[in-house]
Amino acid sequence: MQNKTIIRTLLLSAAFIFSISIQAQDKKAKALLDQVSAKVKGYSSITIDFKYSLSNAKENINQDSKGNVILKGDQYVLNFMGVTKLFDGKKTYTIVPEDEEITISKVDENDNTAVTPSKMLTFFNSGYKYTLDQATTIKGKKIQYVKLVPMSSKDQRKEILLGIDSQTKQIYNLIEIGKKGTKTTLTVNSFKTNLPLSKNQFTFVKSKYPNYYINSLD
Repeated sequence: MQNKTIIRTLLLSAAFIFSISIQAQDKKAKALLDQVSAKVKGYSSITIDFKYSLSNAKENINQDSKGNVILKGDQYVLNFMGVTKLFDGKKTYTIVPEDEEITISKVDENDNTAVTPSKMLTFFNSGYKYTLDQATTIKGKKIQYVKLVPMSSKDQRKEILLGIDSQTKQIYNLIEIGKKGTKTTLTVNSFKTNLPLSKNQFTFVKSKYPNYYINSLD
């Protein structure tokens, strides 16, 4: 009887210590994410060149693409896979030169799961549970990963690993792991801040596309 009591006490103590450890990690993870958010808010503009990889072993899929995005507040211009996506703060303009087509749509205010370019650097602020994950060195940079688990059961992502440069507090990469085995990785190749932008950087100019079919979803 005494042995059972001792074992039970040890198990409870171990569980308590483990709980404290997890809470400590959560606080460290939150502190790191808060630093990243503060950094982002301090920039007048951000210009990013990135690599995007998609893989699924079961489906034998392995694709790599490159792109770039210019951000200022909620506004952005994204160039990716031959398509330009411009958001002026109210509407999104998806420009497809190959088809000579432009789609104009309003932002879905209820879609909190989509990681759009304007949310890419701050999406983690709500809707996720997070803990510190592994720390590693990549190309001389010390990268600390934070594991994010979506709270919504409807989210098709199992988890997200956010790699943060420990020195600059900037995002190095973002790895999404889907529930069906799909893995996507966005790696930042170049991160430039406060570059001068033209006044019409985020303005859609219809006259530039005289022969394009315009599909308005308003």
